Amino acid sequence: MFVINLENKSFEETWGAASPATFLNGTLRPKGQLLSQYYGTAHFSLGNYIAQISGQGPNPDTQADCVQFKEFVSTGTGDNQQELGTGCVYPKNVKTIGDQLTAAGKTWRAYQEDIGNSATEAKTCRHPVIGEGDTTLVARQGDMYATRHNPFMYFHSIIDDPASCAENVVGYDALTTDLASESTTPNLAYITPNLCHDGHDTPCVDGQPGGLVSSDKMLSEIVPAILASPAFKKDGMLIVTFDEAEGDDSTACCDTPPSPNAPMPGRNGPGGGRVGAVVVAATVEAGSENDTPYNHYALLCSIENVFGLDHLGFAGAPGLKCFGPDVYAAKPTITP
Repeated sequence: MFVINLENKSFEETWGAASPATFLNGTLRPKGQLLSQYYGTAHFSLGNYIAQISGQGPNPDTQADCVQFKEFVSTGTGDNQQELGTGCVYPKNVKTIGDQLTAAGKTWRAYQEDIGNSATEAKTCRHPVIGEGDTTLVARQGDMYATRHNPFMYFHSIIDDPASCAENVVGYDALTTDLASESTTPNLAYITPNLCHDGHDTPCVDGQPGGLVSSDKMLSEIVPAILASPAFKKDGMLIVTFDEAEGDDSTACCDTPPSPNAPMPGRNGPGGGRVGAVVVAATVEAGSENDTPYNHYALLCSIENVFGLDHLGFAGAPGLKCFGPDVYAAKPTITP
């Protein structure tokens, strides 16, 4: 499975008739299924990424993108495996999809563009020192990596094993090599472009236009390589989505319970807004559209189902719908 996250775009801006994302909306979308009711789960960025890999809801620090990279101070565990408390770096008992895959004897890698571009910091598994400020909140010339878009860095279960972390949280350029054969392609490839190529910045610090124009150019270069790879051709699935909608869209779906640590996950509402997603696989009807409500917790649930794993956090919330026949069927039902 390949997951690519882009940044801060509303559904209409990306998937509407006037979208500047001509590759994503014009070339890739006809190859798969558009999930037209796919929603972010939080504002700002970090809460959405953490939701995708752990099922944990936001807290005031992750809602603020963890300007200070500090410990999560836990007061216990609540319903739906939610760790109670506030902070950024979750204790070792809180697991991620990466931990699950490793325990199941499967492989994963997080490909992070520009993670190795700092002259003074680690080239892999890069994160601030706990207790210090995050210097990657703003893009820098030649280094547009953002820790807050690399959710694996917020879990002691990952960062406390430096060797394993360095092997699994790597530079974006490693993807090209890994795609060369089925055996070198991980079971889960979690792909995060830099602050320009994910559409976050407009314009970019290096003069690129940014926004959907730059993210679409990036997709037009990497997605064909993914689709042509031996692993994808055998039994692959690609999901491209966005962390959250831009502006004040804090709408939600899927009856996800509110986070016990942040009753308003979207700051101004229950969610991160409608963003949409496209799913491409041999089991998905090309050119189809599906209005079943999904969100980042549902995506985690769906990935776990593919690999036969238990559901983490809100991915196991009662009533949450994971991908099923509506996505995988030859002819999904669409409500007008």
